[in-house]
Amino acid sequence: MLYTLKPLVVVMAIALSVFVLARPWCLRFMTAEDYVRRRNVWIVLTVTAFASPSFWIYSTVALVLLAWAAQKDSNPLALYVAMLHVIPPIGLYIPMVGINQLFQLNNYRILSLAILLPLAVKLLRSQQPPASRTRGAMDACVLGYVALQLVLLFPYESFTNTLRRGFLLTLDIVLVYYTFSRLCTTRRIVHDVMATFCLTTVLFATVAVFETAKGWLLYQALGDVWGQPIAFAFLMRGESLRSQVSLGHALPLGYTLAMGFGFMLYLAQALRSRTASLVLAAWLWFGLLAAYSRGPWLVAAICFFGFVALQPAGLARSVKYGFLAIAGAGIVLFSPWGGRIMDSLPFVGTVDMETVDYRKRLAEVSWQLIQQHPIIGNPFVLTQMEELRQGQGIIDLVNSYASIALLYGLGGLALFCGVFAGALFTTWRTMRRWTGVDADVSALGAVLIACLLGTLVMLAIGSLGTGLAWTAWILAGLTAGYGELREEEAPALEDEPAWEPPAPQAAPPGRIGARGWARTGV
Repeated sequence: MLYTLKPLVVVMAIALSVFVLARPWCLRFMTAEDYVRRRNVWIVLTVTAFASPSFWIYSTVALVLLAWAAQKDSNPLALYVAMLHVIPPIGLYIPMVGINQLFQLNNYRILSLAILLPLAVKLLRSQQPPASRTRGAMDACVLGYVALQLVLLFPYESFTNTLRRGFLLTLDIVLVYYTFSRLCTTRRIVHDVMATFCLTTVLFATVAVFETAKGWLLYQALGDVWGQPIAFAFLMRGESLRSQVSLGHALPLGYTLAMGFGFMLYLAQALRSRTASLVLAAWLWFGLLAAYSRGPWLVAAICFFGFVALQPAGLARSVKYGFLAIAGAGIVLFSPWGGRIMDSLPFVGTVDMETVDYRKRLAEVSWQLIQQHPIIGNPFVLTQMEELRQGQGIIDLVNSYASIALLYGLGGLALFCGVFAGALFTTWRTMRRWTGVDADVSALGAVLIACLLGTLVMLAIGSLGTGLAWTAWILAGLTAGYGELREEEAPALEDEPAWEPPAPQAAPPGRIGARGWARTGV
């Protein structure tokens, strides 16, 4: 108990400060009741996790509390996003009488069982409007990608194990994509989800800065107490500790902060204050720097320049900001910290060059093995990659595209990429239809495209086995829902005047509508 008490005090002090400061801005996008409930659920789950000597105590409390909160929340998807990384990705196998184990339970699956599964059941029972061709193609790619994973291993495992894996793939992929793609069809819901995501990233950034400054990983104690030590705790880049907060690794933390930064670029117009927007953006970048993950720095830059370039007169503005960025980089490089920053850059720096060499070798070996089984891959390919086993005893497939092609072939990779290709297409098409009709809807499409492009880059430098996968599927669902966007009257969210997007005009020709929250019975 004492081992986790000190980090709990620090986490709660930081969290309560963030919740107080962020409340006025958050209430522009969500009701006060929802904000208070989500905040309280986050606090209860965090206190329970740090105070509990067993993961199963936390799991029981979380399942009951989240199921109750989801029934009360006007937008359960925002509740899901708020709790996505409330604890590290620690998982334990559920023991069962008569069999060795049922399946591994972690916080992501607790959220799917308590929040997404009831939502999906309600959606399936309700009358749904016909989907557009693009969303139908995205649905087919998701189902095909899941089915292929089941079929390839079916000859080598028992039928029971195939059922188990099918259930887990449904929890981890299908439910996330399905619920977000069907329900994120109004700006009110999308704003709520994005604002809640931004709130969590501001909290993560604050904890990340503390962890790096103090050299103290606050959530690392949970894994020790629950008997599942976090494998990559205390990662260093040079002499600096890489923060990881509750995401279990610095890389998914950096990616999550980069997506929060991307969403913030769109939502910042609600602040009506350039100073406040700059402070918020700078703070998220402090968190990115504390994670010391170089890939997410690039992802955040892609989100920024992509969003700017897709705005009216965006090309000229992106060139302007590019020159400013180059000038700023030059000033930094000639500062006392310039040498340290230069050494930290990939390919040109000297810090952790072995990671760059490892990625190059992984690409070479992967391509050789992909050519041996190009269509459907080889589920047992890891047995042929022993030369890539690292000192931690793992073969780190840090390129998601390569790992998918190795395991499921170019066919599996085509299905996976088809989801995000469809997302880019439907978002671009919808954004173009709204250009000149509703600037806010067009800007929303621009930030979704920018975040998608950043995610596609991140998939090339990160593994789907981390928290990256859940955010990527959430984003795919958001973009699919955006392609079916409809309008609804947005009520004021508190006594003070609430921010509202520009008044919408008539829907552009050919826009595909979708039923809303009330009409689906959810």
